[in-house]
Amino acid sequence: MARARQARAEITRQAILNGAAIAFDGTGFGGTSLSDVVKHAGVTKGALYFHFPSKEVLARTLMEEQFQVFRDVPSFETPGLQTVIDLTHRMAHGLRTDVRIRASIRLVIEFGSFTNPDPTPYDSWIDICHGCLTPAQERGDILPAIDVHGLATLLVGSFTGIQVTSHVRTGRDDLRTRIVDLWTLLLPGIVPTARLPRFDPAGSPACRAEIALPVPDPQAVPAG
Repeated sequence: MARARQARAEITRQAILNGAAIAFDGTGFGGTSLSDVVKHAGVTKGALYFHFPSKEVLARTLMEEQFQVFRDVPSFETPGLQTVIDLTHRMAHGLRTDVRIRASIRLVIEFGSFTNPDPTPYDSWIDICHGCLTPAQERGDILPAIDVHGLATLLVGSFTGIQVTSHVRTGRDDLRTRIVDLWTLLLPGIVPTARLPRFDPAGSPACRAEIALPVPDPQAVPAG
């Protein structure tokens, strides 16, 4: 009986998060009311308050969704530069296909911009990238003169700007192409020439298979 109640409670909680994601993705934190969340979630306000005592708690719970794309990093035996490349592609894919990740990123940008900015999500991204880039440099995959923490910070800032620009210009239709461009242009400046063939700006075969992405045609003229 208790297990059944817990299962029903978790179903309700996920319905609330899904409804909140739809609302926040569409109108942002300031433009979304709890009534909007209730409407999209198909639950009562009482059920919403049982799981989430405020709109901010609900928003911050959703903001954690973005880190689902990083969930496997701690289990990697040899995280490195290709790991970071793949993570950017997985995040780009999530932004295009998962409303909860889109809402999460929109909330991060809103919470982390001008009014009482919160750098915590950005710092978490930087730490994850740094944790992959440090062993990569130790293996000789990144030039020894590179400050890998600075590189991690640059990558997080670059991805944030690229995805926002892609969202505004094309509704993120060109986001994968822009991520490939980022790595194609960046890798020669951070990787020893002899090691460049080890890294695929379009994502590793395993990454492409996981998110069902084709390999870009190297002869194709980049869009835009």
